[in-house]
Amino acid sequence: MLITFESILPIFLLVILGVVLKRTSLINENFWGGLEQFGYFVLFPALLFQTLSTADFSALDSGSVGLVSLLAVGVMTALVLAAWPLLKSRGMPGSSYTSVFQTSTRWNGFMALAIAEKLTGTTGLTVIAVIMASIIVPLNLINVGIMVWFSGESRNLKTFVFRIVTNPIIIGAALGVAVNLSGLPVYAPLMTAVDLVASASLGLGLVTVGAGLRIADALKPQPSVLLTLLFKLIVFPVVAVSLALAFGLSGELVVMIALGAAVPTAMNGYVLAKQMGGDADLYAAAATVQTVAAFFTIPVILYFAAQVAGG
Repeated sequence: MLITFESILPIFLLVILGVVLKRTSLINENFWGGLEQFGYFVLFPALLFQTLSTADFSALDSGSVGLVSLLAVGVMTALVLAAWPLLKSRGMPGSSYTSVFQTSTRWNGFMALAIAEKLTGTTGLTVIAVIMASIIVPLNLINVGIMVWFSGESRNLKTFVFRIVTNPIIIGAALGVAVNLSGLPVYAPLMTAVDLVASASLGLGLVTVGAGLRIADALKPQPSVLLTLLFKLIVFPVVAVSLALAFGLSGELVVMIALGAAVPTAMNGYVLAKQMGGDADLYAAAATVQTVAAFFTIPVILYFAAQVAGG
C-alpha cells in the first residue's frame, strides 16, 4: 500500500499544482492554451518515441504478454461501445461519450512504470514496456477514431484517415516502435534532444490537467465519471487477468499485466479531448477521481492477481 501511495502521490501533487497556478495571477492566462498545444504536438509524441524506441523487449516472452494486452483492449473497446446506446438514450452527447470512452480504455503507462520498478525492478519495467509497445499505437488509433466518429466532424473515410496519419501521438509511438524493431541507430545528439524534451512532458502534462480541472466536478463526480471509474479501475484489470490466466501466464507476469490495466487513465487524453472536440471537463474530472480512487483499488487488484496467479 505504501509503495503504491508513494508512486501515485507525486502525480496527484502535480495535478494540484496546476489547479493552484491556474487560479492565481502568477501566470498569464494565455500561457495555458499554448502549453496544451505544445504538449499535444511536441511533448507527448517525444515521450512516446523515447520510451518505445529504447525499451528492451528481449528479456521475456513478449508475444504472449502483448497478445493478452491487445485482447484486453479489444474486449474493453467492445464493452464501452456496447454502453453507448444506453448512454445516448439518457441524453449523453457524443462529445461526452468520447471522454467516457477515452478514460475507460486509456492507461497511465508511466505511473505503471513507476510502480512496477518499485515492486519487481527490471522484470516489472520490461513487462510494462512490452505492454506499452503492444497497445499504444492501436489504442491511440481506436481513440482517435472514436473522437472523429462522435465529435460531430465529417465521418467520411478521407477525414478519418487524415486525422489518424496526422495525429502526433500516433506518429510518435509508431516511429518509436519502428526504430526499436529495425535496430537503426538514432544520431546521438538528436536522441539527447528528444530525451530532454521527453523528460519534461509528463510533469508539464500533469500540470496542464490540473489547470483544466473544475473542482466541483471532481469533488462531486457525476454518474458518467463513476462509470469510467468502474470500467477502468475494476473491469479492465479483471478482463486482463482473466485473459492472462487463460493464456497460461502466471506469477509476476500476471501481476504486472494486472498493474498495467489497473492504473488510472492517461493524462494526455485530456489534451486530445481539447484538440479534437471532446468533453475536456469530463475527462479532467474522471482522471482526477480515478487517480484518487487508484490509491485504494490498485493494492487490492495486485493482491488478488498475485493470489490467483500463484505469485
